[in-house]
Amino acid sequence: MQPKPLIGISADRRVLDPHPFHVVGEKYITAIRDGADAVPFLIPALGDSVDGDDILTKVDGIFLTGSASNVEPHHYEGDDSREGTLHDPHRDETFLGLIRHALDSGVPLFAVCRGFQELNVVLGGTLHQHVHEQSGYQDHRENKDDPLHIQYGPAHAVHLVEGGLLRKLAGKDTVTVNSVHGQGAARLAKGVTVEAVADDGLVEAFRVDGSNAFALAVQWHPEWQVTDDKFSMAIFSAFGDACREYAAQKKGDV
Repeated sequence: MQPKPLIGISADRRVLDPHPFHVVGEKYITAIRDGADAVPFLIPALGDSVDGDDILTKVDGIFLTGSASNVEPHHYEGDDSREGTLHDPHRDETFLGLIRHALDSGVPLFAVCRGFQELNVVLGGTLHQHVHEQSGYQDHRENKDDPLHIQYGPAHAVHLVEGGLLRKLAGKDTVTVNSVHGQGAARLAKGVTVEAVADDGLVEAFRVDGSNAFALAVQWHPEWQVTDDKFSMAIFSAFGDACREYAAQKKGDV
């Protein structure tokens, strides 16, 4: 039996007084285990002390998670963040570089929410820091006073682009997704293809053109109760399959 692929998951660095911790939400770990049928491996946000090449030789895929923190705007020449905005410079320093290494090395990559934003920034795109304040866009944030099953419940439709991977996985042109983000793509990076768009025109998913491997980003949260949603399972299964194929290639089995 072929061993399960090892998928590296991006961690946040948070100070839980008085100590710093490297944390990953359990829903992301569970989605890799149960959705991708893979072994989750947590990558700490240790900044430039993390050897990206060393990590990439050991993993068969990279999963970029969502987070309450925002990418620091100097990475995309954006305006200074408002006072009180949560940032994670250790995560930025660790994973913005690792993303580029992964793409150049052909390591499968799947990005969710903050991960979507990170991938867009790495490829030269920019971000709206407050989507709901932009003319023509809806409020894509959750109500934090709601229970989690409401916050992560179905929120709005996204239209899946004909000929895209997500359209193929869904078997239809429109799906309803959750919506738990305040930021979004302002200028989409060059060299990517849009996979999904919300009713208000906000890009909700894209894939990297010319990638030698699976390289997909979605703005919503398919990891949430992944086994309860057929479309979410299809996405993670496709990612897991790509990681299995990559692992086999590394071992010379194909």
